[in-house]
Amino acid sequence: MTLAKRRQVVLMKPGKPGEMPPLGSQREFRACMANYNTAGDGSPPKGLGTEFLYGPGLVIEIATAADDVKQAIVTLQDEDVAFPVLSRVCKEQGWSLMDMETGRVFK
Repeated sequence: MTLAKRRQVVLMKPGKPGEMPPLGSQREFRACMANYNTAGDGSPPKGLGTEFLYGPGLVIEIATAADDVKQAIVTLQDEDVAFPVLSRVCKEQGWSLMDMETGRVFK
């Protein structure tokens, strides 16, 4: 049995060419995502420099080395559940999604 490859997208804030505005501080980003039923699992950090947030049909990975979150990697575990949540996040926060395989950007 072959497991299907999980799709990954990048959550980012649109900006001028060559510029990547932050999605917010670490705390602001976590608080924002909590409004969409997405948060850490309460366990201690598992690795250096990354944090995982778990939400409906998705897992979000953010770098913790910097104060601001510039982008977040989203692994879609169930696209039918995750995409409505991500669409709402992007619409309400003014963020975009970029498909890592195709480079296509969704607003």
